[in-house]
Amino acid sequence: MTKRIFIIADHGLALIYFLQSDIASTLLKAGVEVIFFTDDESLPAIEARFRQPGLIFEGIRAKECERYFQSVDPFLQRCLQLLRWVGGSNRINTIALEGNYHLQAKSFTGRGCYALPILRFIIWLMRRSRPLRRFIVRSQNRYIPHIYDDLFEKYQPDLVVARTPGWRTDRYILREAARRGIRTAAVTVGWDNPSSYAMNGAPVDYLACWSEIQKEEYVLGSDWDPERVFIGGIPAYDGYFKREWLIPHDEYFRQHGLDPNRKLLSYACSFETLHPNFPNMKAIADLVSNEELAEPCQLLIRFHPNHFIAGSRFEVERKRTIEYVADMPHVRVVDPVSLGAGLAHYSGEDMPEKASMMAWSDVFLTVYSTMVVETAIHDCPIVSVTIDTPGGWNRRDVYSLPLTAIGDWPTHQRFRLAGAGRVAVNRDQVCEHVNFYLQHPEADNEKRRKFITDECTFTDGCAGVRTGKYLLTLLEQQHEK
Repeated sequence: MTKRIFIIADHGLALIYFLQSDIASTLLKAGVEVIFFTDDESLPAIEARFRQPGLIFEGIRAKECERYFQSVDPFLQRCLQLLRWVGGSNRINTIALEGNYHLQAKSFTGRGCYALPILRFIIWLMRRSRPLRRFIVRSQNRYIPHIYDDLFEKYQPDLVVARTPGWRTDRYILREAARRGIRTAAVTVGWDNPSSYAMNGAPVDYLACWSEIQKEEYVLGSDWDPERVFIGGIPAYDGYFKREWLIPHDEYFRQHGLDPNRKLLSYACSFETLHPNFPNMKAIADLVSNEELAEPCQLLIRFHPNHFIAGSRFEVERKRTIEYVADMPHVRVVDPVSLGAGLAHYSGEDMPEKASMMAWSDVFLTVYSTMVVETAIHDCPIVSVTIDTPGGWNRRDVYSLPLTAIGDWPTHQRFRLAGAGRVAVNRDQVCEHVNFYLQHPEADNEKRRKFITDECTFTDGCAGVRTGKYLLTLLEQQHEK
């Protein structure tokens, strides 16, 4: 009988992880049928682009999931989600979890606010009590909406794989799989996932991650059995290591109207959820436009996909930035590409654009985004820019966090301690660090290489095959059962 795998990928980066790496091809070559769950609105575009024999596409049914979440014990489900999300063990650095707590707490309005002190106390206990953490995880598993019963009956999967261990919408389908006795697994798509989301949202049997660092975060912070955590590298970056996605230098410069006689600085927006990026962009654009740097430069700004959410504060920031740089001849902007409306808030589909921006830049600037890892692969100097706006977003309904306060979040701390780049907290430091790298382009390259080895483990461009083969071993074990 044909063996089948459900793969749940409701995020643009998950498309890269599964479909644009060698994971899916490794499974398909082994004769496995893959049922790929993705964003409902983008399903037609994704299916048209990636259709091939043995690969079947289904919608994630996000609206049905949200309807269930909002209609069946909604307050209790929200409380359990908060506890699970930020109640990881204090055996690891929990500063990122604290940031997520304050971000999530904003959703508790009206009488719900009165529950926050109680929830805060439970979180304090969870940080110190493994039995309590396990109890909270078990408590949420009774919420199974049976949204996917027809698909389980239709396909009879042997294994269900998600991009998280039930942290998001995938929790409902993972819970249903566990109820049916089907083996489950999760893969780590994001660099900061183990230190930012804590406990499982569903019963998950096995987990694949990038590195020994992430494995330790899962084991110590989220109580994972180390024997069930596989280190396979990061399949989404195989194309970087193999340099598959690069647009030729001259062609890339022509696409964006860049001057080949000027050094290229690029800035990628990140952390705009917690704090504006405008001060960072303004400082760099001013330095370039006023010719204050050691060499003539030009700037390419890459907005975050959130900047295209209609009616949002992020869209306001994007429009403000475009207006500010409109008369600056050496500043350009590039928009992230999306496969469809539902995935417009995520950017994982324009790998040639992103890879080329990092490869051909003389200095790359961001906050502390995952792109510091990606840029280090391209051996480009990195400056993390953390210029604060007094009051942050200056809105009561939005939690703001100063950029200068996030340097000790686990991934950010590792970047700093590794010496893989420099950190600038004001305009003068941006100028100083950019000038240093313009004059010493090879500085810190050994530290960047070690940083990549520590964070990605494998640099051979074979993480997709390696992870695909691991999933096949889980499939064989389930089939033998």
